[in-house]
Parts: sequence; C-alpha cells; structure tokens
Amino acid sequence: MRFKEHIRGLPAYKPARLLGGPATAVVKLSSNENPLGPSPKAIAALQTAIGRVHRYPDSASLALRQALAARAGLDVAHVTCSNGSDELILLLCLAFLEPGDEVVLAEGTFISYLLRTLEMGATPVRTPLQAYTYDLARMAAAITPRTRLVFVCNPNNPTGTAVDAAEVFAFVRRVPDDVLIVMDEAYVEFAAGPDYPDLLPEVRAGRPNLILLRTFAKIYGLAGLRLGYAYGHPEVIAYLERARPTFNVNLLAQLAGLAALEDDEHVARSRAYADRCRTFFMRELEAMGLAPIPSRTNFVAVPVGDDAAVSEALSARGFTVTPLAGWGVPGVIRVSFGTEEQNRGFIAALREVLGLS
Repeated sequence: MRFKEHIRGLPAYKPARLLGGPATAVVKLSSNENPLGPSPKAIAALQTAIGRVHRYPDSASLALRQALAARAGLDVAHVTCSNGSDELILLLCLAFLEPGDEVVLAEGTFISYLLRTLEMGATPVRTPLQAYTYDLARMAAAITPRTRLVFVCNPNNPTGTAVDAAEVFAFVRRVPDDVLIVMDEAYVEFAAGPDYPDLLPEVRAGRPNLILLRTFAKIYGLAGLRLGYAYGHPEVIAYLERARPTFNVNLLAQLAGLAALEDDEHVARSRAYADRCRTFFMRELEAMGLAPIPSRTNFVAVPVGDDAAVSEALSARGFTVTPLAGWGVPGVIRVSFGTEEQNRGFIAALREVLGLS
C-alpha cells in the first residue's frame, strides 16, 4: 500500500493504562472529565430522544447553533458545531494546511495541535513555555510568510495556566491578517474573570483571522457524546463547513447540548466544585513539599521527578493520571479532579508512592 510517510511516522494513540489489582476499582483522573456528571436537563433530553435514533440528525445542527449564537450575541453564521473540539482542530488543519506550510504552537500544550499538523505534512514551529505558561510574544515573533495557523490553548492543557487579557490582546493585534489564530478555550468556563480575555467582542467586530474553539466535554459533562463548537468570522465558518463531514454531530449530542445550555445551575455547581478541588489539591500537594502549577482549570499539574514511574505506580494502586513527558513537559503529571473521596484516595496513594506515608 502507498502509505503517506508523514502519517506512517505519527505515534499511535495510547489510552491510559488501567492497571490496578484484581480487587481495585480504577479511578480515572487522566481525562479532565466532570466528576459531577452531565446536567440533569441533558440526561432528561437524552432519555426522551433515545427512541428517535433511527433518524439522521440535522446535518446543520441549526437549533444548537442558534442557541450558541444567541448566548454569544452573534449571528448563526458565526457558529459551527463538531464531533468534539478535536474534530475542529483536524478540520482546520485539513482546510488550511498543505505540505510545507508552517504552524506556530507551543511546546507543552495540547498534543493534538502537533499531531494534526504533522498529519497534513505541514511543519510545526514550536516555542517553549515560560513558567509553564504560553509566551505569546515569542510565538508572534516565530510567524513567517509560510505560517498559516497559530494554536493557542488558554487556559493551557496540560499545565492549567492562563495568559492574561493584556498579553492576549497584544498578541491578537500583532498577528498578520492572513494567519488564522486558533484560540482553544476548552476550559473557559473555569477561568472566566476580570483578567481573562473575552475575545467574543473581537468576533462580533468582524475580526477575520480569529476562531474560538469550545466544548461541551468539560464543565457541561458531555465528554462521551463528543460535542464541540467554534465562534468565528462567517467567511471562515462557511469555508470550514465545506470540509465538515455530513451528520458529524449526532442527534443525542445536539439535543443534550441544547438542554445543557439551559442548565446554568449545573454549570455554576461544577465551577464551584472545581474551585474547591483546586484549593484542596494545592494545599495537599504543597504539604508534601511539591510545587503544583497554579491552575485555572478542572485539573492540576505537578512536578514529581520521574513522571512515567510515578504514573505507573499510581496506576498499580488504582489511579490513572497523565504523565507529561510526551507532551513536552517532562517530570510532571496531570491530575483531573474527581469526587471528594477519589481526591482523598489519590493524595494518600501519591504520598505512598513518594515514600511520605
């Protein structure tokens, strides 16, 4: 078979190893999921709709796009929906990149940006993090006439840090008009505050080279349904629609997403719970003599030395976390927030692994 060499060379996806002993219930703290689960309104919508899955969904996801547009003060032409925000990353690379094009991205960020760039035969231009945070000035300086996309994850997965509004707006204004800024805001609901950049006014004002990626997987608790969306200029959205697979967003995802948008109470409860978990993890990890990275998300990253060995030892005790050497952050593990019982169990297991108990 005539395989493409730039795809043959990609690493195969490796899901978290669920080791644990035969009597151990595995606690998955490796995927930044919402431990409170989905919105009760979303569950009710799913239960009502299950008998309709013999029908194809609305290929345009029109009702969901209208609801998302209304919440953002935009027209429906500014919105597209996808099979998870990761599909949007793939579609952006498919639609904008050719072999030889360049993509500016950071080391130590969401690994999909790198993989999808390589998948298209394009060239990644990677800039280092500073104090586990994006260095946007360095990223802007790395742009050349061959640059087509710039990926920014804010807050950053996997470190949990966020770049403040002043830096982000200075960066947006520095990027050339023909380079698309892909601002991945998967964790925006956890980070919102006076110092966090609200970029929706830039979209409303018609900025042509900015697209905001968002998801229902995190605070809305719909990770298993794979539902993402994006806000952008109508011309860019219409162009992406040409590359989007038909029926990419399934019926249940569309209806659950619509219902979840109406459950502000669940969102507020999830945000408050993440705040409590963050405080707990920072306190407990610092008490061990560790230096957890300040987070604006529903997870925390912490340097532990040998991230692979620590992750393996935790997995053997029934807790899966994400070692970050392969993401460009060696010596660090990422831990999602679980239930209160799971969080306490993880801390006890980590103390044991580190020889502190």
